[in-house]
Amino acid sequence: MTHRMILNETSYFGSGAIAHLVEEVTRRDFKKALVVTDKDLIKYGVVGKVTTLLDNASLPYEIYDEVVPNPTISVVQNGVAHFKASKADYLIAIGGGSPQDTCKAIGIIINNPEFADVRSLEGVAATKRPSVPIFAIPTTSGTAAEVTINYVITDEEKRRKFVCVDPHDIPIVAIIDADMMTSMPASLKAATGIDALTHAIEGFTTKGAWELTDMMHIKAIEIISRSLRDSVAGKAQGVEEMALGQYIAGMGFSNVGLGLVHGMAHPLGAFYNTPHGVANAILLPHIMAWNADYTGEKFRAIAVAMGVKDVQNMSISKAREAAIQAVKQLSQDVDIPARLRQVGVKEEDIPALAQAAFDDVCTGGNPRSTSVEEIKALYQSIF
Repeated sequence: MTHRMILNETSYFGSGAIAHLVEEVTRRDFKKALVVTDKDLIKYGVVGKVTTLLDNASLPYEIYDEVVPNPTISVVQNGVAHFKASKADYLIAIGGGSPQDTCKAIGIIINNPEFADVRSLEGVAATKRPSVPIFAIPTTSGTAAEVTINYVITDEEKRRKFVCVDPHDIPIVAIIDADMMTSMPASLKAATGIDALTHAIEGFTTKGAWELTDMMHIKAIEIISRSLRDSVAGKAQGVEEMALGQYIAGMGFSNVGLGLVHGMAHPLGAFYNTPHGVANAILLPHIMAWNADYTGEKFRAIAVAMGVKDVQNMSISKAREAAIQAVKQLSQDVDIPARLRQVGVKEEDIPALAQAAFDDVCTGGNPRSTSVEEIKALYQSIF
């Protein structure tokens, strides 16, 4: 068996890392950027931290700030039009998963115009050319979109989210600077942080997992588990550690896939615009329990990484339960809702949600195979 690993060409980490943007743009001789972001990040001065650097270096740019949470096909298509009109030759994505995913789709379509309908990018699309060069600057510690080959777009007309997997979309430079994340409210830090933990746990237990990605995921679980509470509390070291932990998780899961938690979370975003991290956080411990008997000793390793004491002396069933309880406790400590009804899910929608989850590309990687009826029952049990 062979395994493939795809990572960024260049990444910078640490407080103040954003200062390297200008030198990276300059040495590549790019002429003009389209900055892809959202209005709130402009309003709160986050985008200004980047554009001030560009201004001081006399590097031209235009801004596309129409990105919305769970970005839609029309948001992507409008972005494509903006890029063409701007005559830019590279992209800068500033924000969480939504701007990053929008930017990837724009960059892919510009260089592969046969996919301009956006829907045809679903799954593993047969694109021929790499994306327009992307500089990815995350402002949340969760999605790891800056290091993955994945992005997610919402089809409002069909009330569904679809995952695109394309090695051509990976940013050429990622700048993971905790100073860009300090303005995140506590609730967003919590949601995106549990999203990162979900990436690490699902990546560790997915069918495609192997030794190299296991190493990444276990380290990510360790970092996230020890730093998320401090990050939510506004402690600078916690924010910086979370920025690293979520990136390491992204290095792994981007190359091996995810599982049923993401498969069931995506329809919640499409139906109700549920924040992706919140959806994952609600689902994660329940799906872990459902998968437990299909994970061998991996839950014991998760429990150890999360700081559970004396887990090596536990039976496998108790070790698995300890891992699940550690995840539940972390979610409770950062005030994540416990039930789907708390985030507006409607019981009458469960059959449609279950079908969408079964069809989601992430579901196929789950360690335990499933059916639409089983997914219905899972949604119902978490409602």
